[in-house]
Amino acid sequence: MRASWYLPRGEAMTTPGRFFCADAARARGDALAGTAPYGSIWVLVEHHGSWPANGFDGLDLEPVTKARVYAAAAALRARILLIRRHGRRRTDTPPRWAVLRGERDGAHRQHWGTWTRDEDLIQIADALDAPGETGHPPVLLVCAHGVHDACCAVRGRPVGRALSERWPELVWECTHVGGDRFAANVLVAPDGVYYGNLDADAALTTVEAHLADRIHPAHLRGYTDLTPAQQAAVSAVLHRAGPAGRHAYAVEKTVRDREHDRWSVRVAGLAPGLSTYEVEVRSHRSPPLRLTCNGHARSTALTYEVTAVRPA
Repeated sequence: MRASWYLPRGEAMTTPGRFFCADAARARGDALAGTAPYGSIWVLVEHHGSWPANGFDGLDLEPVTKARVYAAAAALRARILLIRRHGRRRTDTPPRWAVLRGERDGAHRQHWGTWTRDEDLIQIADALDAPGETGHPPVLLVCAHGVHDACCAVRGRPVGRALSERWPELVWECTHVGGDRFAANVLVAPDGVYYGNLDADAALTTVEAHLADRIHPAHLRGYTDLTPAQQAAVSAVLHRAGPAGRHAYAVEKTVRDREHDRWSVRVAGLAPGLSTYEVEVRSHRSPPLRLTCNGHARSTALTYEVTAVRPA
């Protein structure tokens, strides 16, 4: 069960003669499921200026503050992203920061603050040690980091615009989230859900369903608390059984056959009426490909293919 992706009707290749990694990935039919990077904690820093190519690392901040924030985030494997509102540069209010923490039971937590001086960002290190508050709506992060990869801007900004018009308080554009070739990418945090290959219409439909706790697999890259093989297995179950809530299924058991690069994953339905499935997954490497717009070197991509889905 390998996904086949194509350009939506009426969507042209971006610029004749210029390489765009997202166009190339769609033309190849690159598999989407199993490509979400690991993560359960995200640090967001609103920045009103231009984004450096390497995001937070490239900001000219007070060195001690920057080092402390970076060390605190690294200790918890937290991802630091710069954020901004689409099409706006807010200078009348202090920029914000946040620590978003995903919990396996769905009781996600958030901690928000503001900063005017570099030293104010020390609060992030303290917040990483605190539990945070529950009850906040999720944050919709649209990668639009054009200086990192052209496709993130070309495809990300129209998606950011469409989502911002619908949910202005929930949506932020952000720096690189990974998977340039799957632009436009949307990360829902702290839910820990990656969506890719989105255009404006697909983003509105996908996010609307997500906010109603219905995960559709068509644009699902994966859940960030699962391994790639487990992500592919859950996506296959959603294709087989239909959309379901973020925590409607849980991975009960995973057995890996390292010699043959295969996995057997048991995905259990937790909500009433949902079944448990045994899913067989195998991985294989692509031939060397150009996977980003800015990187001319070719590298292989690891693809996870579902070979069987059986009710347990």
